[in-house]
Amino acid sequence: MTDLSASSFVRQDLVAERAAPAKTTGFIGFLRTRLLNSPGNILLTVLGLLLAWYIVVPTIKFLLVDAVWAGKDRTACLAERAGHEVGACWPYIQAKLTQLIYGFYPEAQRWRVNLTYGLGAALLLPLLVPRLPAKGINSGLFFFAFPVVAFFLLHGGGIAGFGVSWTAGVLQLFEQSIGGAGDLLVNLSKSSAIAPLPWALGKVLVLVGLLIHSLIFPMTWLRDQLQLSSLPVWGDFLVTAVIVSAVLFVLGGGMRTGGRALIGSLLTFAGIAVGIKLMGLDRGGFPIVDTRLWGGLLVTLVIAITGIVASMPIGIALALGRRSSIPLIRIFSIAFIEFWRGVPLITVLFFATYMLPLFVPGNFAVDGLLRALIGVAIFTGAYMAEVIRGGLAAVARGQAEAASALGLSWWKTTSLIVLPQALRYVIPGIVNSFISLFKDTSLVSIVALFDLLGSLRASFSDPNWSTPTTAFTGFAFAGMIYFVFCFGMSRYSLFVEHRLNAHRRH
Repeated sequence: MTDLSASSFVRQDLVAERAAPAKTTGFIGFLRTRLLNSPGNILLTVLGLLLAWYIVVPTIKFLLVDAVWAGKDRTACLAERAGHEVGACWPYIQAKLTQLIYGFYPEAQRWRVNLTYGLGAALLLPLLVPRLPAKGINSGLFFFAFPVVAFFLLHGGGIAGFGVSWTAGVLQLFEQSIGGAGDLLVNLSKSSAIAPLPWALGKVLVLVGLLIHSLIFPMTWLRDQLQLSSLPVWGDFLVTAVIVSAVLFVLGGGMRTGGRALIGSLLTFAGIAVGIKLMGLDRGGFPIVDTRLWGGLLVTLVIAITGIVASMPIGIALALGRRSSIPLIRIFSIAFIEFWRGVPLITVLFFATYMLPLFVPGNFAVDGLLRALIGVAIFTGAYMAEVIRGGLAAVARGQAEAASALGLSWWKTTSLIVLPQALRYVIPGIVNSFISLFKDTSLVSIVALFDLLGSLRASFSDPNWSTPTTAFTGFAFAGMIYFVFCFGMSRYSLFVEHRLNAHRRH
């Protein structure tokens, strides 16, 4: 048997040195591992550099290097005057900046627009920061109080009544519409070959109108009595506060648990009273500025924010309605969604602008901007419904079944369990719809509303700034504004998505 010593297993010479591993950190490592690690990536890197050379470099040269930064008229932006190739004409933007921001809003009243911008930013920013407290109060102020305050700030005017007067006016308008339709059918039956049918339908509508009139008579009588008082606005406000607070107190549980609802209602009406007094709404309010004078970024933000805020509840209601087990609600939701998704936004704007007034009584005028807002909200709501329906379909059925087993009602199951998960799943789709809406606001120019691009095109007609580079400068400036808003929404949506899906990371 061979005797093996320990030295037989010990290497007598050193292992040859190996080359150091390739560097994978820093700029060199980034180039090696991300840009030049394969033939395909090398080709894409070369193509990207060529694209940047032929697009990014000329863009920077036009916007910054060869740009004209000072001047009083078009002569400063002419190549003959400058002595070299001229890029962007920024003095033109400086001269037209107020028109691009405010449109033709009166200069003496533009502080109201600035105040609206400030209030909106002051209420929106705390909502976007997750760690800040009082999200419920902040949401109520932004989504309910701010739109009303913004309307009276931007449009002006005051109020002649409050809840009682407004409710009576809406009910009376509905009654007049029903009765007017009945009278129209009765008159048409006199010259119709099928006279009995429209005559009978007209008589039924007239009777329905009379029934509605008798039911709303107490409300209209109370409104008339309040209007005859010395302080009609405050009298109406007091009666409305008492009625609403009493209803909330009863619905909240009466003496046992209704105290919190009562206190909340009283505090809300106290805040409304302070707002009415500060803005002088009971004395006529601020001077009225017709919406035809609005323009520029103001109109773009009004349409985009209104469409975004209004489309969410519309989309949620339609998505839930489309999944409803009640045939009438399901069929109505499907027909509504498919109809508005089947027509382009331009058609919707034309319909809202020129045909919507035909569906309201003759003594009721709908503002042009309000018509566009209604059309945009309905159109975007239909698209939003399909996005949210995809999220609802992604929620496992066991979630609702478990909630039902715990004894939760359909409303609590939907609002507390199913809907939050569905909205979390479709955050990218929702924000994509918001970004599309923000860019599609430029289509309102076809119905004589001057948004940012509309005001920009209108400024091109000024001969004092007519140069070969004026149009390019204007569109570049507008593109920067659109990019800032759209990119901001995109990045914040990524932040929210990562935060809400943190528990799903591995």
